[in-house]
Amino acid sequence: MTDVSVTLADIQAARQRLSGGIAETPCPISVPLSELTGLSIRCKLDLLQRTGSFKERGARNALLMLDAAQRTRGVVAASAGNHALGLAYHGGLLGIPVTVVMPRFAPLVKVATCRRLGASVILEGESFADARRRAMELADSTGLVLVHGFDDPRVIAGQGTMALEVLEQAPDVEAIVVPTGGTGLLAGVCVAAKALRPDIRIVAVEPAAAPAFSAALAAGHPVDVPIRPTLADGLAVGRVGATPFALAAPLVDRVVTIGEDQISLAVVRLLELEKTVAEGAAAAALAGVLGDAGRELAGRHTVLLLCGGNIDLTILDRVIDRGLAADGRRWRFTTHVSDRPGGMSRLTAAIAAAGAGVQEIVHDRAFSGPDVFSTAVAVTVDTAGREHVARIVARLAADGFRVSPSSGDWPPVD
Repeated sequence: MTDVSVTLADIQAARQRLSGGIAETPCPISVPLSELTGLSIRCKLDLLQRTGSFKERGARNALLMLDAAQRTRGVVAASAGNHALGLAYHGGLLGIPVTVVMPRFAPLVKVATCRRLGASVILEGESFADARRRAMELADSTGLVLVHGFDDPRVIAGQGTMALEVLEQAPDVEAIVVPTGGTGLLAGVCVAAKALRPDIRIVAVEPAAAPAFSAALAAGHPVDVPIRPTLADGLAVGRVGATPFALAAPLVDRVVTIGEDQISLAVVRLLELEKTVAEGAAAAALAGVLGDAGRELAGRHTVLLLCGGNIDLTILDRVIDRGLAADGRRWRFTTHVSDRPGGMSRLTAAIAAAGAGVQEIVHDRAFSGPDVFSTAVAVTVDTAGREHVARIVARLAADGFRVSPSSGDWPPVD
């Protein structure tokens, strides 16, 4: 554990310091998400900050706490994107030079925007840990001030200001759902919310591809965990910070670990129901209440922290496709059709009669089996959901087509 602490007074001081420099983002009621989850949902829209994420809060607070000599030299940080964006933007406003080290997998949109905002960007390593080591080396060799993205009391205090706003905007809130990676946001929210409202429930949501917080809880201290590729790249941290972990661990009420399909589906739900483009890390908050945690919180006034909107547009279509598949609204199956005239039309007619739309049909004549007069086809269809898929299967079977799913559960119903 660490002796460094962050208190409610630190967070309140940070809010005063940030006044006028950070947007106080809205926290509106969401009727469609409330209907979907069975909770009374509000969304804290911190993705409306100038650079698209809550990270501006901690970044600006840390910059404002530098002395004159440190401001002149500048700062360095490691970041997968949003912390770098926050530092670059506010460093520019405050006249403080900013160098950011980003892992090579960082989304292109975040890299390009950092450079446009005036930061010096270094791409280093295949993981956040690699980028962090390089940032520490630069701090030691150049005298730049290292501003850690989550293991820094100044940053934690800045992030905690979001909780102060939530408690004012939603005075009846009973639970706050927090996307969790390095735990800087989680720690700030826990300290502020629990100090003012000890009865409030804090739910941390982490990706299964980077379960650093739950691993630390199990061990009793921060530990290294392997990271797999995840749509929640902003949460892809292999080890939580010592300071935020010490603050958050005794205050968190529930930890939810979510998979990639759940993240994709949450992105789609937010697009459709809230007309909001959230990156995977932010959509994790909704994903966290679509399962067991949501049932546990049934009927409670709950705030989801939608804390980032910088999704990489080059993968957005893939995220949507995956989300639709997870929802049963895009389904793929294989079957055999006659390779004589009219064979394919019989299949498409059966699909149309079942009320589905064909997305794609791929023929596989070379590996279709011994019957040279039939061919295997992989068919992707758009559906109304899993129950609709079951009706499609029944219609195809009635028309003599034996189908097998290419992926997903079978039978294709909940």
